[in-house]
Amino acid sequence: MLQVSTSPTHSWDVDYRANGAVSVNGQPFEWDLAVVGPGSFHILYDGRSYGAEIVAADYTAKTFQFKINGQLLELQAKDRFDLLLDKLGMSNAAVSKVNELKAPMPGLIVDIRVEPGQTVQKGDPLLVLEAMKMENILKAPGDATVAAIKIGLRDNVNKGQVLIQFA
Repeated sequence: MLQVSTSPTHSWDVDYRANGAVSVNGQPFEWDLAVVGPGSFHILYDGRSYGAEIVAADYTAKTFQFKINGQLLELQAKDRFDLLLDKLGMSNAAVSKVNELKAPMPGLIVDIRVEPGQTVQKGDPLLVLEAMKMENILKAPGDATVAAIKIGLRDNVNKGQVLIQFA
């Protein structure tokens, strides 16, 4: 189960099953989804047609940007563990000191926005990883100082490869 929100006042409980069944706020969600290309989809829902494109995805922060019929939409997702930590008042307890940033997927480094010695705050953009023709902005997982950048511009990287080390 996920809780998906577009703002603090707009959220939905989304449940999905291995058989492909999806429910939103406990009600069955019937839709037809077709992949048009990498990060691009065609959706039919309630007799209407929608064009959807993934603009950016930050898997660490669970934030996503989509274009739906040309309109930009930002989503934040929380899984059951995030929701439990929120309920216990420990949402910041899961944040720990991170010593390095690793590639969440294989791809190509198309932009490096920091340099060694630079101080960054949680959420600051560090670099851009292109994967499957989508640009993914990788952000700082916490407040830190960049100790070393282990990759260069236009480098191909593998999933799990260390990209940046923090002091």
